[in-house]
Amino acid sequence: MKVETKLFAYMAPFFLVVGVVYGYMVEWMEPVGYLALFLTAGMSAMIAFYIGFTGKRVGPRPEDRLDAEIHEGSGEQGFFSPWSWWPLLLGLSAAGGFLGMAVGWWVLFISAGLALIALVGWVYEYSRGAHAH
Repeated sequence: MKVETKLFAYMAPFFLVVGVVYGYMVEWMEPVGYLALFLTAGMSAMIAFYIGFTGKRVGPRPEDRLDAEIHEGSGEQGFFSPWSWWPLLLGLSAAGGFLGMAVGWWVLFISAGLALIALVGWVYEYSRGAHAH
C-alpha cells in the first residue's frame, strides 16, 4: 500500500499550499473556500496515516513489489452481494436526505427513517438467509 500512502501524503501539503494561495487571493474574506481546502488537506493526511498504518500490519501486497508475478494477485478479492437491493434503497434515502435539506425538512425526516430501515436491512440481510429479502 505504499503507492496509495504516498499519493495521499503528497496531496495533503498540496491542498495546504492551494488553501493558502486561495486565501491570499481572496484576501481571507471568503472563509468557506480556504477552510474547505485546509480540511481536505487534513482528510488526506488522515487517510495517508490510516493506509500506511494498515499497510504495515498487512505486509506487502503483490502490487507493491517489483518482482511480483500476475498469478500472485489472483484469487478471491472480497465478498459482494450481487442480489442485494439494500444499497440502492440506502442511496435513494441519502439522495432524499440531501433533497430534504434543499426543499423542506420534512423530506429529510422521511429519508432518515428510510435510511435507518435500509441500513438495518443491509446489516442483517444474511441473518435471514440468501435471497430472503
